[in-house]
Amino acid sequence: MSFSGVLSQLLEIVIAIALAPLLSGWVNQWRAWLQNRSAPGLLQPYRMLHKLFNKESMVADHASSLFRMAPYLKFGCMVLACSIIPTLSTDLPLAPAADTIALVGLFALARVFISLAAMDIGTAFGSMGARREMLVGFLAEPALLTVLFSASLISKSTSLTTIVETLAHRDFAIYPGMAFAAVAFLMVSLAENARVPIDNPATHLELTMLHEALLLEYSGRHLALLEWAASLKLFAYSCIGLALFFPWGIAEARAPAAMLLALPALLFKLGVGGFLVAVWETVNAKMRIFRVPEFLATAFLLAVLGMLVQLLLAR
Repeated sequence: MSFSGVLSQLLEIVIAIALAPLLSGWVNQWRAWLQNRSAPGLLQPYRMLHKLFNKESMVADHASSLFRMAPYLKFGCMVLACSIIPTLSTDLPLAPAADTIALVGLFALARVFISLAAMDIGTAFGSMGARREMLVGFLAEPALLTVLFSASLISKSTSLTTIVETLAHRDFAIYPGMAFAAVAFLMVSLAENARVPIDNPATHLELTMLHEALLLEYSGRHLALLEWAASLKLFAYSCIGLALFFPWGIAEARAPAAMLLALPALLFKLGVGGFLVAVWETVNAKMRIFRVPEFLATAFLLAVLGMLVQLLLAR
């Protein structure tokens, strides 16, 4: 394990934890501007986290230890997921221990814990949100896996670092199957992060909300960790999309000097991506919950189509 590898791994984790709320603030700011509203400050998510961490956590008398542990477990899963996604460099000591299948497993593990915690209290809205969350996960995870498998057919490996090295540091080539995979990944990312058209993060209507229904019984530091974990999840999905479809700028292993250029490139790509997310949420409306299975089934079919195209071209 080289010193540059340890440094890049630590930078990956620190940057993910530090920049995730900033990405959420950037999206919220642009969304407000595009809707002709007064925009919150770019650092508003940090202020909210500071306020919540300084408040007392109120827990129901009959809440089990799972309810108290779930925020820490979800936050840990999101940090670990961000640590194995190459954002600055492919020289990551933790990357060989987890491939794309393990990455999807981390997202699923976090979903299971927060869904069980939402049902632990026994409230109607918590149970409703948990059922909806598991429904979205049940439909989105196969589509995400198929997208990742489409990229793995190019590199002959399910390791994200190997995929990035293959796509970014070889001669330029056009992969038609990746176009279908990109559209499928966008649809899955919107669903997994409870964005429009699956959910509207700007509203808290009890009968339509998905993500917020899981957090109704949390407060204080527990709510702060869950909100931070949601920002980390958006950051992780953004970095997965950049690693698969726009990998240029990520430094190669054993090239620590290239990381100096990788950070500005990452900030630029995240800024453009956050702006496009705000535009998408401005021009689209939330769909009915009963149409979500059709939306995610379409994503899965597009991902399968992309994988089949890659298989046919590989022959």
